[in-house]
Amino acid sequence: MAPKERVLVLCTGNSARSQMAEGWLRARAGDRFEVFSAGSRPSGRVLPGAIEALAEIGIDIGAARSKSVREFLGQPFDHVITVCDNAAENCPVFPGPGKRHHRDFTDPARYVGDEQMAVFRRVRDEIAAWLTELFALDMRGNPSA
Repeated sequence: MAPKERVLVLCTGNSARSQMAEGWLRARAGDRFEVFSAGSRPSGRVLPGAIEALAEIGIDIGAARSKSVREFLGQPFDHVITVCDNAAENCPVFPGPGKRHHRDFTDPARYVGDEQMAVFRRVRDEIAAWLTELFALDMRGNPSA
């Protein structure tokens, strides 16, 4: 069996978008990828809305923690994914083949009340669709034929 490709997902706070991307990719394609996430300025927490949005589709990220990109400096990655413009602009260089992928997703933390959870769900689905296309997966995470 081939070694797993290493994937690092970056955002600013590592509290929502990068956590959802890490959780989705790990749950849906963990046999293919070793997935991590981090923030350029980690918030120190994972937002409850991110945890709830993934729980709704059967993915548990309740034990996730907000991490600094510094924890991963010097490590090789096959893919470095940025999910917000700020992280893309401030992303350090990682050794190895490291293909860079970027898409800016709405920050659900900028919303409040009932509207916020709707944004978490929309962003969760947008991230899942993008990762599905990016890595040629079906929605369960299996390689497409």
